[in-house]
Amino acid sequence: MRHAHEDPELLALVRRYVTPERRYIKLGGSLLRMQSPEYDRFARRLSKDAGVITANEIATLLEGGWRERRTAAWLVAVSRRTEFRERLGELLLASEVCCAGQAYCVALASFGTPRDADLLVAYLDRYLRRPDLAYDQPVAMGAFLFIDLNLQGDLAARFLAPGALWQQWLQGASHMQGTTHSATYLSLIRRLCAFVDECADAS
Repeated sequence: MRHAHEDPELLALVRRYVTPERRYIKLGGSLLRMQSPEYDRFARRLSKDAGVITANEIATLLEGGWRERRTAAWLVAVSRRTEFRERLGELLLASEVCCAGQAYCVALASFGTPRDADLLVAYLDRYLRRPDLAYDQPVAMGAFLFIDLNLQGDLAARFLAPGALWQQWLQGASHMQGTTHSATYLSLIRRLCAFVDECADAS
């Protein structure tokens, strides 16, 4: 992992794309609480940066910490850089850092292909077997459901059927009690992907 405080190249990218107006904090559920004109300005600037950032710059950000990786994943989603699909899938599965998994899931959901569903399934197959880990299981499930519904793949039953992995994980994950309905995370992903689409269409 590269660290901005000791890496001039990464630091320059952080100052350009990650920290202005604390973008890295706002990317996620908090952007859905923004009101105009803040919302419009945020979307416009994200769209602009997604249009100018290079593939090499994205790759460099994805080698950084959670702030850099979260921002890069959103820029990947808005710019439709599907060439980063496999890299995002690898980062999601590795779960090396906190606070970035949702961004990977949003990007994969926004691409919305069977391959993106496969990458999310790989994550769910691994981490729904770990109720001791409060990682990105809920949002990954929401992203998978989003793709599955759009593709009419009807593949979610293997996770959501009574006694299947989703229910097993929830029963063992005491930290998740009270926030267990998969529809909640599907709704979140749907709204975040709508924001991605809005930014992409404006670029």
